[in-house]
Amino acid sequence: MSVSSYLLVGLGSAFGGMARFGVSDIVARLSAPDGGSGFPWGTLAANVSGCFLIAFLAVLALADGRPLLDLTARQFLMVGVLGGYTTFSAFGLQTLELALAGDWGSAGLNVALSLVLCLGAVWLGWLAGVAVNG
Repeated sequence: MSVSSYLLVGLGSAFGGMARFGVSDIVARLSAPDGGSGFPWGTLAANVSGCFLIAFLAVLALADGRPLLDLTARQFLMVGVLGGYTTFSAFGLQTLELALAGDWGSAGLNVALSLVLCLGAVWLGWLAGVAVNG
């Protein structure tokens, strides 16, 4: 890998991190307008939308289809932007914090919803990519 590839991924990660911060903030404000803490809806929204987008882009980059994304675009978007955007590390920490606080119901709900919705989003993203990439 060249230095320019690392810089491209780093730049993409910065954009992805800022997008995650914005999405999480907006969703958190909408789900808890009183400012109270609770279920991590913002992280869940970033994970689900990130799963959809990475599958969609993966299909657009398929070698056996009409590749609409070259290697540089894949590195920037899939590794950089979406790597900085998706938040499974935050998911793990927030789930642990819910469990440590004794809120096992919310911890279990976060695990179940993240698994089902993110895998569903990957499937839908894949189907959307196939529809576009034919």
